Amino acid sequence: MAMEGVGEPAKGLAGKKRKFVKETVDAAEGGGGGEAEEEEESELPLRPYESFNYPLIPSAIVVSDALEPDFPIIYVNTMFELFTGYRANEVLGRNCRFLQYRDPHAQRRHPLVDPVIVSEIRRCLEAGVEFQGELLNFRKDGTPLVNRLRLSPIRADGGTVTHVIGIQIFSEAKIDLNRVSYPVFKEKCQQQSDISGKYSPVSGLVSCTQHQDTCGILQLSDEVLAHNILSRLTPRDVASVGSVCRRIRQLTKNEHVRKMVCQNTWGREVTGTLEQMTRKLGWGRLARELTTLEAVSWRKLTVGGAVEPSRCNFSACAAGNRLVLFGGEGVNMQPMDDTFVLNLDAEHPEWRRVSVKSSPPGRWGHTLSCLNGSWMVVFGGCGRQGLLNDVFVLDLDAKQPTWKEVSGGTPPLPRSWHSSCTVEGSTLVVSGGCTEAGVLLSDMYLLDLMKDKPVWREVPTSWAPPSRLGHSLSVYGRTKILMFGGLAKSGHLQLRSGEAYTIDVEDEKPKWRQIECSVGSQNGVAPPPRLDHVAVTMPCGRIIIFGGSIAGLHSPSQLFLIDPSEEKPSWRILNVPGQPPKFAWGHSTCVVGGTRVLVLGGHTGEEWILNELHELCLASRQEPQDPDP
Repeated sequence: MAMEGVGEPAKGLAGKKRKFVKETVDAAEGGGGGEAEEEEESELPLRPYESFNYPLIPSAIVVSDALEPDFPIIYVNTMFELFTGYRANEVLGRNCRFLQYRDPHAQRRHPLVDPVIVSEIRRCLEAGVEFQGELLNFRKDGTPLVNRLRLSPIRADGGTVTHVIGIQIFSEAKIDLNRVSYPVFKEKCQQQSDISGKYSPVSGLVSCTQHQDTCGILQLSDEVLAHNILSRLTPRDVASVGSVCRRIRQLTKNEHVRKMVCQNTWGREVTGTLEQMTRKLGWGRLARELTTLEAVSWRKLTVGGAVEPSRCNFSACAAGNRLVLFGGEGVNMQPMDDTFVLNLDAEHPEWRRVSVKSSPPGRWGHTLSCLNGSWMVVFGGCGRQGLLNDVFVLDLDAKQPTWKEVSGGTPPLPRSWHSSCTVEGSTLVVSGGCTEAGVLLSDMYLLDLMKDKPVWREVPTSWAPPSRLGHSLSVYGRTKILMFGGLAKSGHLQLRSGEAYTIDVEDEKPKWRQIECSVGSQNGVAPPPRLDHVAVTMPCGRIIIFGGSIAGLHSPSQLFLIDPSEEKPSWRILNVPGQPPKFAWGHSTCVVGGTRVLVLGGHTGEEWILNELHELCLASRQEPQDPDP
C-alpha cells in the first residue's frame, strides 16, 4: 500500500526500516492494511490517551532513528512540510531542534524557547519514555508557531528503543518576539560590574582580559548560568546565591529558572503535581514555604457523604486530588470489599461509593497504593479464609472501573499488617508483616506492574532490619526507601521500635543501612517508639512522622521531621498551629496535590472515628499579596 500525501523517506533507507516507517505512520494517521484481528483486552487497560492520533486535527509526523547519534530524522510527512516550510530533503538526517531557531542559519535556539521544556525533551529521549508538551517553534520564514508535541519511543522485541515518532500539531503563536522574557539580561564581555553589582558600559572596544578583577562566572551568558549552574542547585541554595549581585538576583526571580530548580531537585513527577499550586503562589514562594515550613498549619475539613457501614483497619491513598478508600474490618470482624472516592476538586466534595463490576475478596490489614496516577493496587490482608497474598488493580479513570487480579509468578507469603509503597510510579514494594502463625517477617518484594507480565522479585540483601509489622515505608530520592518504627522482634520479645533504616532498591546490590539519627538543636527530640503510625514524604524529600500506638505519656499528635538524604540526619519536632486531630492511632494519611496531607479515621481510645477529616497544609492556600518571596 502506497503512503499517499507523505514525504519521501531518506534515500538508501533499508527495506526493513522503510517497512517500519510505513507501518508506524499508517498507525499514527489512522491508516493500515487489511482487517486487523481484535486484540485481547490486556490485564491492565491502557489509559484513554494512549493512542497515536489526535482525532480530526491535521498532524505533522516526524520519525527519528534512535540508534544513531543525535536522533536524526528519517521521515517527515507532507503536513510537516506545509506547516514548517521546510522540504523533506532539507531536514532528513538532521535533529529536529532546528525548529527552535528563528533563522535557518542560526547557531542556537531563540531565547523565548522555554529551556525547561527543552531539558525535559532531552531527559525523555535519554530515558526512552514518552513526552507531551508545548514548545515554541519557527517556520522557515521565521513565523513563530506553537507546537503541541508528543514523542513516543518505539521498541524492538528485545525492548531496545529503535525509533522515536513525533506527532506535532502546529498553531499560530501570538507573541511579541521583541519582548525579552528569557534571558533577563544580555551581557557583553565589554561590560564591567561595580561592587554593588550594577553594570556600566565601557566606552570603546575593551578586551575581557583587561578586567581580571571581574568574577569569571559573570562572563557566562544568562542561559548558561541559568540552565547549567543555577538549575542544579537546591531551592535553598538558589535563594542564597541570589544575594550575590543584581544580575544573579534577577535570574533567580525568573519563573523558568525557579521551575528548573524545583524540577531538578524534586523530580518531574513531583513538580507536575505541584503545578496547580504555582498558579497561586509561584515557584519561588512555593519552594520557600516547602523548605522553611513557615506556612504549615492544621485545619478541620468538612465534606459531604459518608463511608458506610462504619469500619476500622481500612486502607486509603491519594490518586491525584482524589482520596480513595478500600475495605476494612466491619461489625463482628467482617471483611469489607467496597471502594469509596472523595474528589477534592469538586465544588462540594463528598464521599461516593464506586460502582465496580467485581471486587477483590473482602479484607482488612491490607495495603492500598497508587500507580500511574489512577491505578489502585491492593495487596494482602486478612480475609474470610485467612491471610492473603493476592494483587488486584483498579483503573479509576476507566469507563467501567473493574478490579482485576494480577498474576505475578511466585508471590510473597500471605500476610497482614505489612507495609507497602510505590517506586517511580510503576513498582509496588511490599515489606514485612505477620504470617498466619503470628511470625513477623523481614523480607522485601518488588512487583513492576508496568511490564506486560509482572513478576514478583525478592530484594536480596546480606542483612535486613529485625522482622516487624505496623511499620512505615517512605520513598525519597526516586528509589530510596526509609523504614521507620513498627512492632519489631527483639530477641524473644516483640517491642515497639523507634529505629530508622534506608535502602536504595535501584542499587545493583541493595543494602540496608541503619540511620544513626542525631537530635537537632532546634526543637530536637527523637520520636518515641511506635507502630501503626503514618509517614508522609514531602516534595523536598523530607519525611514527616505522625501518630501511632505509643507507650507511656507521649502525645501521639506530635509531628516529627527528618531529612534522610542529609549526611547526618537529625530529628526535629514541628510545632504546627491550627486544629489537629484529637486521635492519632489506626488512622490513614494521604498526600494530595503535593501540599495537602489528609488524615482520616482513627481511634480516640473509646471508639473508631471514620467520617472526620483533618488537613495538614504544607503551603499557603490564599492568594499572596506579593508574588515575589
